[in-house]
Amino acid sequence: MDYAAQSGDTLESVASHFNTTLKDILKHNPDLPEKTTTLVPGRILKVPLYLAPFTGTPFQMLPDSEVVAGPAVSDFQGRQFAESSPGYLKTYSEYVFGNSLTGWEIVETVARDFSVHPRLLLALLEYRSGAVSRNDQSDALKAYPLGSTDITDIGLGMQLSWAAEMLNEGYYGWRTGWLKELELADGRVSRPDPWQNAGTVAVQYLLSRWFGQEDFDQAVSPEGFIRTYWRLFGDPFAYTVELLPGNLQQPRMQLPFEPNKMWTYTGGPHPIWGHSLPWAAVDFAPPAKEHGCADNPEWVTAVAAGLIVRSGPATVVLDLDSDGDEHTGWIVFYFHLAEIGRAAAGTRVKAGDPIGHPSCEGGTATGTHVHIGRRYNGEWVSAGGPLAFNLSDWIVGYGDIPYQGTLSYYLEVELHACDCVSPNNRITLFPSPTPTL
Repeated sequence: MDYAAQSGDTLESVASHFNTTLKDILKHNPDLPEKTTTLVPGRILKVPLYLAPFTGTPFQMLPDSEVVAGPAVSDFQGRQFAESSPGYLKTYSEYVFGNSLTGWEIVETVARDFSVHPRLLLALLEYRSGAVSRNDQSDALKAYPLGSTDITDIGLGMQLSWAAEMLNEGYYGWRTGWLKELELADGRVSRPDPWQNAGTVAVQYLLSRWFGQEDFDQAVSPEGFIRTYWRLFGDPFAYTVELLPGNLQQPRMQLPFEPNKMWTYTGGPHPIWGHSLPWAAVDFAPPAKEHGCADNPEWVTAVAAGLIVRSGPATVVLDLDSDGDEHTGWIVFYFHLAEIGRAAAGTRVKAGDPIGHPSCEGGTATGTHVHIGRRYNGEWVSAGGPLAFNLSDWIVGYGDIPYQGTLSYYLEVELHACDCVSPNNRITLFPSPTPTL
């Protein structure tokens, strides 16, 4: 079959979607380079198609850029929209995420942390509970406005976090080729159409958590969820922005600590935020005199030159194109940075400049470390795979489960992630031009 590559496609993901192999695709497309990252959008591939049962609808609900908090977010006046709508969301408040937040602030926080478009979160709230247009919901519906009835998911903040986890699980599962089928609420199976885009599969994945076959088929049709979106925001494809260009390359980055210090590679590819895909983060721990969580004088450093666009509890966001917008271009996300010594927003840095101290601040952690990952145009970039994290020519590789994985230096050295200190995970950055060892 002819297949026109979509933004963000890789050869590996296309092979998975069409139930074929990378070897088969390369055989039928001899002009393709064997080493490539993202495919050029619109590039026509000859793809051997091995049909699988239970294939779902080809109808595309949303472009990828309406699921990811990318460039399209910058022009969205979310607060104005939420506070001018008649639903309960505009008067809602809740103590969550360590603060007392309004309804819009909760949406904004979840959208920012998971990098999910706030328009999509608002549309889902309206579809499921009428939060934007109505103010007559029961207390029970306000407590569980997005359908997860787990007692730990009570309240708007936790409900939106759960939904964002489901969206990212679907989006990045399809993007990487790891997701092959959806298990519906009644136990039946639906396979996304091979021509589907990641944004639509993300919404399908969330809807599959709510509905059995008949209701799911209706929800993913032109008469389902997307009608609610149209009613609030109009045609979603009018907002389309290409997120990932063809053959995307990571700019030069170095290890996130000072030269001549022996750190340890404690966490291979694992979730960047929450517990869902993508596995976009890796962890490094500093030299320490004691185990566990303790203050540490070592510095976490900038992996490249740029502008600190956000600095908050445990967090620094480094914008490599220095345009001041974390939704565009390459950004590097740091987490578990101590409050004392953390670089302020607006600070311009060079590669190697100190930006904060590693810590356990900001969430669950068993020891002092730094958690680091990348985004491009709002989309989290997986730490392994075709566009693997490259830090001072150390290349990240996947493990079988989260937190496992490797760091490979050409073909000479391979380290293995471990929440321990051993010769197999210790790493030092030597001053340029001496290579890292």
